[in-house]
Amino acid sequence: MSTPQVPGPPHPGDWRMRGAPLPEPSGDVPGAVTEPLPPGQHDNGRPDGLAGGLGWMSLALGAAATATPERVAHLIGLPDERETRGVIRAVGFREIASGAGILARKPPTGWLWARLAGDVMDLALIGSAFRRDDVDTRRLTTAAGAVAGIAALDALVAQAMRREAAPVEAPVEVIVFHAVTINRPAAELYGFWRDLGNLPRFMRHLHSVAVLDERRSRWRAKAPAGMKVTWEAEITEDVPNERIAWRSRPGSRIHNHGSVEFVPAPGGRGTEVRVHLAYEPPAGRVGRLMAKLSGENPDWQVRDDLRRFKQLMETGEIPVSESSFTHGGPARPPKRRRWFRRRPSTY
Repeated sequence: MSTPQVPGPPHPGDWRMRGAPLPEPSGDVPGAVTEPLPPGQHDNGRPDGLAGGLGWMSLALGAAATATPERVAHLIGLPDERETRGVIRAVGFREIASGAGILARKPPTGWLWARLAGDVMDLALIGSAFRRDDVDTRRLTTAAGAVAGIAALDALVAQAMRREAAPVEAPVEVIVFHAVTINRPAAELYGFWRDLGNLPRFMRHLHSVAVLDERRSRWRAKAPAGMKVTWEAEITEDVPNERIAWRSRPGSRIHNHGSVEFVPAPGGRGTEVRVHLAYEPPAGRVGRLMAKLSGENPDWQVRDDLRRFKQLMETGEIPVSESSFTHGGPARPPKRRRWFRRRPSTY
């Protein structure tokens, strides 16, 4: 597996990671890239089959209603009267407009909803016709059932077209980079980090890391709103005393990949530890906002984890102070508890 060359690191905290590419997860199958068709449209340039069928049905019904309204009146059980023919002819013109709009618009979602509204109007007209004594109730009931069935089909197709036309939010990938200089040799830091069971000692958001084999491990961590999340990861690159790279395994609830590098600091001042992390919040932008509001922001976590790692490796312990909970700043002693002074009694 070839390793991309990583130039000099960006400034710590620079989430853009200029000049520091992360190892991309492997497993993608190369192939031709095809441009997706517009929602509701097939490769022949016509609207979706059901929507197109409804459009042609509207044109046929509209043509019949406008050309021979008396026959349509007889078919649905209404008397052949001038007023009845006028209403049927108006319904026919509406059907022609709906059919033309469905066939011409891509996707025809709006026209499908308009057609559904017309179906509701037709059911209302048929319902009012039942109050008359000169109608054929059997034919009128059949017509009402047919219109109700067509209305249900219109609603299903319109909803399907709306789902297809809805924009799909692209995965949000959050990229984090932080670095810290630790006054310890790279071999010691690498060895401590490579034993993954040590990570929860300075990564407060981790509950546990279970090593499954030489490459795979199972991680259990805190999540926003007091929840917990578990995923499996695998090591994709392991250069002793220099670099460890990892990625989440396919099917994991948390998609992430990153690396940690151990670079000798200038002037023999120890080792610079560089952590690159990229992950996709489970709920996209909303999940990212929830993480920030609940204090589970990965940018803060990586920064604080590296600070605790430095304290642990240089002093052997992690002091607990107010700075552990304020995401930065120098360590400060705990605040003294203030008591209210009693006012001197005056008599």
